[in-house]
Amino acid sequence: MSHNWLLGRMSEWQERDAVVGMGVQTTYEELLDGVSSWRERLTEWGITSPGRVVAFSGDYSAASVSLLLTLLDRSCVMMPFASSDESQLSAFLKIAEAEFLIESDDPASPRVRRLSSEPVNELILQLAEHEHPGLVLFTSGSTGEPKAVLHDLDRLLEKFRQRRQTSRMLSFLLLDHIGGVNTLFYALANGGTAIITRDRQPETVCATIEHCGVEILPTTPTFLNLLLLSGEHRRHDLSSLRLITYGTEVMPAHTLARIRDAFPNVRLQQTYGLSEIGILRSKSREDGSLWVKVGGEGFETQVRDGVLWIRAHSSMAGYLNAPSPFDEEGWLNTEDAVEEDGEWLRFLGRTTDIINVGGQKVYPAAVESVLLGMENVEDVTVRGERNPLTGEYVVARFNLLRTEAPAELKARVWRHCKGRLEPFMIPVKVEIVDEAQFNVRFKHLRSDTP
Repeated sequence: MSHNWLLGRMSEWQERDAVVGMGVQTTYEELLDGVSSWRERLTEWGITSPGRVVAFSGDYSAASVSLLLTLLDRSCVMMPFASSDESQLSAFLKIAEAEFLIESDDPASPRVRRLSSEPVNELILQLAEHEHPGLVLFTSGSTGEPKAVLHDLDRLLEKFRQRRQTSRMLSFLLLDHIGGVNTLFYALANGGTAIITRDRQPETVCATIEHCGVEILPTTPTFLNLLLLSGEHRRHDLSSLRLITYGTEVMPAHTLARIRDAFPNVRLQQTYGLSEIGILRSKSREDGSLWVKVGGEGFETQVRDGVLWIRAHSSMAGYLNAPSPFDEEGWLNTEDAVEEDGEWLRFLGRTTDIINVGGQKVYPAAVESVLLGMENVEDVTVRGERNPLTGEYVVARFNLLRTEAPAELKARVWRHCKGRLEPFMIPVKVEIVDEAQFNVRFKHLRSDTP
């Protein structure tokens, strides 16, 4: 089985730290010992054959990483999940046809629940027939019901065979996110260290970077904006950092410029990937640039009518609860609008987020970048609302640092945007909100649906 190379390679680094953080330091030898222990437990519970669907907590720990590796070794289909409400978890378990739910809050005495009979979904059965391990991830569902993505892990792991630089990486994105899975496998395949943190608040993240010597911080533009506002980067020694990668949403130019000023000795790199295809290799044109090249071995890219299309060796096996999004030749419409400059791309935003004002396209990220440059602004999201005359108009929802009258804020918005934005891009409606406008993945929400 082609995935067995990973455990073999990990055995080369017995004494190195594999998972560190929250008072725990686990070497590769101890991580592999954990795999042996999980093998015994899985056998006791009857999880012995390929294709068994097993759900477990996607929060980072040495126990969850060892369990993931054991399920990989057994060619099971795994469904990691982060903290979510009970009704959502129940729905996810049903869609994934999960047979077992493993709860390992206490690594010394994990519990297992038998949930259902054997799966009947044809995609899962095909993986079992070929003895390939599987991974189920759920999309964010920002424009509808979350879709269950099923990956053939043998295909997804293939790109990690090539040895690359060893690094100490903060595990910012969890194991129920394609970015979190990518971080973990990159670290383990190269003898690196996955560093875990108690939570993802700026103070905790900065303290973890300082204490554990984090070299790579993979994160989101929303978190980086919160970090700058908190000032925690000035209160901690972050000199170990050599690379900050950012993805999952469009980076506002204003935020990127401030990050470059705050971290002059750290390289900044935009990343790109989707749950359906994995994470592509990327290269930013320069620090502080929003232009990027994406692709790498196993990926093909095309731009059709200003939208990025991708064909990938690591593409998912399919959705468990929706039709395939690939065309007959295997190309995926990413729904990400881009500009081209030769081989370089600049991401403008999701086509589903475009605001149509009298036939003119408005990309929310472009407006947000300008609004973030205003005084007294903690965060802002931009979206469209229906208008009988123009089709839609632009709405901006603000989180403020200090109390301000709505009328005064609206007047300031107009003055600030005049000359910086085209008139049709300037928000017509301004709202002040108290609740956070991002989800647990630190990604902006542009609708009222979480």
